[in-house]
Amino acid sequence: MKNQQVQTLKGFRDFLPAEKRARDFVQSKMTEAFERFGFEPVETPTLEYASLLLGKYGDEADKLVYSFTDRGEREVALRYDQTVPTARLLSQYQNDLPKYFRRYQVQNVFRADKPQKGRYREFTQCDFDIFGSKDPISDAEILACSYQSLAAIGFKKIEVRVNDRQTLINSLSPFANNAVDVFSLIQSIDKLDKQTPAEVETELVAKGLGASDAKAVLTALQSVEVSTQLQTIMELTVALGVPKSALVFSPTLARGLDYYTGMIFEIIVPESGAGSCGGGGRYDNLIENLSGSDIPAVGVGLGFDRIVEAAKTLDLIPSSTNSLEYLVTVFSPELRTASAGIAKKLRAEGKITQLYPGTTSIGKQLKYASQIGAKFAVIVGEEEVKNATYVVKNLETGEQITS
Repeated sequence: MKNQQVQTLKGFRDFLPAEKRARDFVQSKMTEAFERFGFEPVETPTLEYASLLLGKYGDEADKLVYSFTDRGEREVALRYDQTVPTARLLSQYQNDLPKYFRRYQVQNVFRADKPQKGRYREFTQCDFDIFGSKDPISDAEILACSYQSLAAIGFKKIEVRVNDRQTLINSLSPFANNAVDVFSLIQSIDKLDKQTPAEVETELVAKGLGASDAKAVLTALQSVEVSTQLQTIMELTVALGVPKSALVFSPTLARGLDYYTGMIFEIIVPESGAGSCGGGGRYDNLIENLSGSDIPAVGVGLGFDRIVEAAKTLDLIPSSTNSLEYLVTVFSPELRTASAGIAKKLRAEGKITQLYPGTTSIGKQLKYASQIGAKFAVIVGEEEVKNATYVVKNLETGEQITS
């Protein structure tokens, strides 16, 4: 049996250098897009008061919040998403932030979910939001930035599925009853991307809906038309550079969280088979419910891990993301100082440089240089020190020059 002390917990991961560099590549492309749209970075704590998080996502999602009593007898919880903590941040610092505040946030979140392919208990989310505006241009900016952040990575086919939460509520309300309210209906409808219509109907019946009504719910949604508000948002999104063909009206799109109030959407990379790479929408009442401050908001949470996997599947990550340029060899204990001086010089020139931590054979040092992905090896022998020179070997071509 393996020693549990030397294993990661189920649903949690380590990232070795090659994987971490791949993730850094994807993150850098996305954050460049966020900043081009004028979003500013923020961070919030990993722990919040449990009362802040619980009751904001719906009963089913609340079961996935990691909560516990800390040593100070406080009821606390790990960050489930970044929307509610940022709503708290907006309330707490509203006098220090501009009226139309735009933020982006790249941090880990935690969910006591069943691990599966592409779904973990700790994972990275990329969120960005616009606060203080109810104008449809803000909704369109969120959609456009979502599209461009994936396009920046290199995805060629991106699908943005949109719906209007209020239209959805209006369509489902006639089917609600004492056993199943409209939000419970929405939570079941939200599973249509993972389950068949028959499976969703079975769930609705199990919740307390009549069999005929369960079937009629799905039929009613298929006949819904685009609302005037959503049409305006979609037209503005196209004006911001998103291809019209990338915007797809999806009347069964639900977004299971209870706090959405208007436009909702999910973003898909169809060729990757990764499922939804993120989603969001308008949530105008959440901050007011938290603090009494009327601050409308619209935003998105992008599933960073799924996006990385999709980029790998479609071979969009450069084969070598290692930025190490030079390994400076150490010929002998007597020449350590000379090698250290050359490493210092290269670093002063802005070169990413390792100094070999030992005095083994040059052959082994060159082998190590190749292993860690260095582009060049700097050989500093007695002759080189005597002549105040050093040899630079190109590890790809084998070419050597004396500097």
